[in-house]
Amino acid sequence: MKKARKLRRFTVVLERDEDGLFVASIPALKGCHTQGKTLDQAMERIREAAELWLEVHKGQRTILPPLLEFVGFHRDLGDVAL
Repeated sequence: MKKARKLRRFTVVLERDEDGLFVASIPALKGCHTQGKTLDQAMERIREAAELWLEVHKGQRTILPPLLEFVGFHRDLGDVAL
């Protein structure tokens, strides 16, 4: 008999870098990020990255942070001093 797998949804942040690649990350999983030439490829890869992240941290008793509620985004922060 197979053990039922827990399912969890995560927010994925997608950005395009200076080379035109799509960079995907999951803020709730520290260090979980990847990239792809297309949105579909980036999404496929971030799902794989999340599964690997969860597998690696399974034995370490890592406590998953509570799910964050996506509120929205703002395209322009304005001028930021460097």
